[in-house]
Amino acid sequence: MSGRAGGSRARAASAGLLLHRRGPRGLEVLLVHPGGPLWASRDLGAWSLPKGEYEDGEDPLQAARREFEEETGWPAPDGEPLDLGEVRLRSGKRVRAWALEGDLDPARVSSNTFKLEWPPGSGRKQAFPEVDRAAWFAPEEARARLNPGQVPFVERLVAALEARRDQTEYD
Repeated sequence: MSGRAGGSRARAASAGLLLHRRGPRGLEVLLVHPGGPLWASRDLGAWSLPKGEYEDGEDPLQAARREFEEETGWPAPDGEPLDLGEVRLRSGKRVRAWALEGDLDPARVSSNTFKLEWPPGSGRKQAFPEVDRAAWFAPEEARARLNPGQVPFVERLVAALEARRDQTEYD
């Protein structure tokens, strides 16, 4: 979710990782909730995969790995990333994502911070975490919690894992 300071670009682009695991309820994905007072009371449709903007010419997968660590406090797991493609959010921002299998304790997530004038018009800048919490969700619950523009990433992950399972059954 983090951004980069600097001049504006014609097209903002972000890259992120959708961590997944086989949990007690089957497939689960890790989502993060944006921090700060503007998001404090929002839940459904507010969550995201750990992601952030990257610069023109920067490798998007490397940016996704960097942003994962900045927003969770954990390095991205090793493994072969599954390319989930790109979506365009209502804001016009493009988001590119990869899925990686891995596990982490969401209670131990610790993100970087950003500064915001709060309350508005007060002249006081306060620091807030970019991510105030993380949680594992089954795909159906993740679809409800995610920013609607990011739901296709869960759909694509589920389809890819089902295709792998079907292929394994026939091998």
